[in-house]
Amino acid sequence: MTCFPTPGFHYVDGTLHAEGVALSRIAAEIGTPTYVYTTEGLKAAWRAYADAFAGRDVDICYALKANSNLAVVRTLAQLGAGGDVVSSGEMHRALAAGIPADKIVFSGVGKTREELAEALRAGIHQINVESLPELDMLSSVAVELGVEAPIAIRINPDVDAETHGKIATGRKEDKFGIDYGHASAAYAKAMALPGLNPVGIAVHIGSQLLKTTPFRQAFGKLAGLVRELQAQGVPLSRIDLGGGLGVPYKPEDASPDYPAYAQAITDTVGDLGCRVTLEPGRSLVAAAGLLLVRTIHVKEGLHRRFLVVDGAMNDLIRPAMYEAWHSVVPVAQPAADAALDPVDIVGPICETGDTFARQRPMPPVAPDDLLAFLTAGAYGAAMSSTYNSRPLVAEVLVSGAEYAVVRRRPSFQESLSLEKMPEWLSPRG
Repeated sequence: MTCFPTPGFHYVDGTLHAEGVALSRIAAEIGTPTYVYTTEGLKAAWRAYADAFAGRDVDICYALKANSNLAVVRTLAQLGAGGDVVSSGEMHRALAAGIPADKIVFSGVGKTREELAEALRAGIHQINVESLPELDMLSSVAVELGVEAPIAIRINPDVDAETHGKIATGRKEDKFGIDYGHASAAYAKAMALPGLNPVGIAVHIGSQLLKTTPFRQAFGKLAGLVRELQAQGVPLSRIDLGGGLGVPYKPEDASPDYPAYAQAITDTVGDLGCRVTLEPGRSLVAAAGLLLVRTIHVKEGLHRRFLVVDGAMNDLIRPAMYEAWHSVVPVAQPAADAALDPVDIVGPICETGDTFARQRPMPPVAPDDLLAFLTAGAYGAAMSSTYNSRPLVAEVLVSGAEYAVVRRRPSFQESLSLEKMPEWLSPRG
């Protein structure tokens, strides 16, 4: 029996549905590959945080980098989410989706002068500064605009998040934040520079954490630093604790313990008199989305069987980039006693890396069968590309018995229209 990671997906009369909509209907009407998101799944993920932090002085700012589709962001905004952005493009998306400027935090290690100016003009809640040169740059921009920038300085606590090396961000060798030992000097500089109001402190140790131990270690170190800085006269009233919990991708992965996470925060920083900001991304959207693909061929190799599907690494790059696991299920419900045989599930791109799963036990699959890659709502469409001149993947949002295309698949002509032939290459009569 397939166990789906969100209440939004389930089999009905032998066909996989997103809420009240059959995925086979979406495939027939929209085509494949297509991301499908369920409103019910987004709401369930939001409730997990809202319930765990009920009654606490906490703001939940959704990290748009996980999935920046306007309809997804607006769904979360209507539930009460603020926004965590790492580019001016994401800031404009957050604003367009209905997140008020005073609920937006701008993070990121490489903000430009233009981005900082846009953020200050918009009047966002907070800019998380990651280096001394950025302090100087932001001070200059703020003075130029005649405004005061509310800032938090991101501290690197040198804590190993025990996650994939490419998404760990809190070790001393990582590019993020200011070293813990240099924090006091950084805040002294911020207090002295014109145009800056150092109201907060920030930390983010990485993504996809399923245990609370690294959080406790990092937040505990941060709490000690906050007390020191407050004693030195730094007016800290906000603590930004970065991303939230991870999600279980494999059936055997532990489920995130939201109450334990909330308790870890209360135990470490709850007595500092500061308002807490959380920036979950993956855990709000991952389980609420899947990638719907169609099987092109079943190829019998000398030693392996390959399922060649019409989705590719340009649509879902996580397996190629992170060796990431996604459960794969047929849209047509297999028999309970169906035999499982190992297959490699691959895409059509001309790279061996375009492989979603190796020797994955699967029930019988035939050409033209539909498959669903589960827990794909985070870092799926947001990281998609047009590699191999493939059109950007379509996105659909389901609510009850209705669905809407929330990003259509562009035509080849539309893609070509973004490019221009220089005059010296144009045909001459």
